[in-house]
Amino acid sequence: SLPLVQGCAPLLVGSGAAGAVIAYNDRRTSGAMVEDEGIEWRTRRRLRERFGNAVNISVTSYNRVVLLTGQVPYANLRDEAGQIASQVENVQGIVNELQVTGLSTLSERSNDAMLTSMVKARLVDDQRVAANHVKVVTEMNVVYLMGIVTQAEAEAATEVARTTRGVQKVVRVFEIVSEEEARKLDAAAASQNPPSGESGGTTGN
Repeated sequence: SLPLVQGCAPLLVGSGAAGAVIAYNDRRTSGAMVEDEGIEWRTRRRLRERFGNAVNISVTSYNRVVLLTGQVPYANLRDEAGQIASQVENVQGIVNELQVTGLSTLSERSNDAMLTSMVKARLVDDQRVAANHVKVVTEMNVVYLMGIVTQAEAEAATEVARTTRGVQKVVRVFEIVSEEEARKLDAAAASQNPPSGESGGTTGN
């Protein structure tokens, strides 16, 4: 199903997600994780070739859904960036949160990176939703949450992000699944990618 996008009127958006190795207990399949890496790389390359330094666009792909955040100087560039991303191989959906405004400063981007780290740390402490089930992207104090989560997990992650000091708004780009489906995905992830030192196979529960 398509991701659930919720939030007030979009503000400015940014910090791209760093490339990741296959994460243990990620609800995406290993194939989807590899595809997300490739989608991000190809999309960034095509946008850089087209726009150069005239824009600030961050690309985050989760389960083949691409979130575009950042700033562009003109509305037509926002639309064109979305079109470019939609034509990248394996992309199944686009959430275009690009803002038509001046580009963010280095200090603003550093602050966004700090907010991302704070939200991630608070998710770990909160424990109501596994931190590696939620991808956090921040731009201009607006936090975007991506992931395959249950409704309860979505609410918990949103509350954590919303109450983090400095966050102005939270936009949810979640794929909501049932409790049963979440358990199946967790079991599949555990058997597919066990912690180091353990052999593969099923994980009883």
